[in-house]
Amino acid sequence: MQAVFLDKNSLDQNDLDFSALTETAENWTFYDSTEKDERSDRIKHAEIIVSNKVVLDKDVLEKAENVKLICVAATGTNNIDIEYAKSRDIRVCNVRAYGTPSVVQHVFTLLLMLMRNIPQYQAAVKRGDWYKSHNFCLLDYPIEDLTGKTLGIVGYGELGQGVGKIADAFGMDVLIASYPGKVTDNKTVPFEQLLSEVDVLTLHCPLTAQTTNLISKNELAKMKPSAYLVNMARGGIVDEEALKNALIKGELAGAAIDVLSEEPPQKSSPLLQLDIPNLIVTPHIAWASRTARQTLLNQVADNIKYFYSGEAQNVVI
Repeated sequence: MQAVFLDKNSLDQNDLDFSALTETAENWTFYDSTEKDERSDRIKHAEIIVSNKVVLDKDVLEKAENVKLICVAATGTNNIDIEYAKSRDIRVCNVRAYGTPSVVQHVFTLLLMLMRNIPQYQAAVKRGDWYKSHNFCLLDYPIEDLTGKTLGIVGYGELGQGVGKIADAFGMDVLIASYPGKVTDNKTVPFEQLLSEVDVLTLHCPLTAQTTNLISKNELAKMKPSAYLVNMARGGIVDEEALKNALIKGELAGAAIDVLSEEPPQKSSPLLQLDIPNLIVTPHIAWASRTARQTLLNQVADNIKYFYSGEAQNVVI
């Protein structure tokens, strides 16, 4: 078997053990990254292709006459032409539930930083405000507790449930949103109602036609000025210009964002401007603890082993 990994550096920073993966095929070729015009040449002889974010559309896959298995090193498979793969009887597998602890911990890391104003207090200490103080402590910025606050979760799958479990441990009240495209039941709260009730809104739904710009000007206006928004899902779910304006005008207490609508972003990205208060942006790293990345890699190896054995694991088609 000839196998190729098209974008190794999107997953590895020389801190992962690849032995479980390399044992699955006789001939592996690893590329740090793959540009658009390099794809066809690099996969033309491969029987197994591993890709995290490299797009494999019909035009490219047509040149890969030997491919039998595509392993996506992620949960989302929107970078693969699924219908064409199906027509060729190419198995496509993804990875699942590999990074739940990492994402959940990132949610609460950023949320606590916002609600306790950690960035402002850290900056104050560096400026020397503390040693100039007449008191033993600084109380220059508000400090809020999670306990007793209401958390609204949009997208109650693996990640949403993980966030809900930790929120419960903090003593938060948890509401589950019935957002567009989802059926309301007795365990969920209508989305429009939930917006006005929550102190924290956290997003864990997929990016679809129904969820694109799910959080825009109108939705932000329905939230309390004291509320916080957390997005660890996909950038396109939030209207970034609307969020920027809401934060600048004080219509929202703060936001923690790990994803943007364009990645890597342009310098002109609305949420990367320097004048936005109470905003923390991290570069799509909520999923990326070393443990989570190693689990992901091992799951890719398992997908290949199951393929050899004729069994199914994480099969998309």
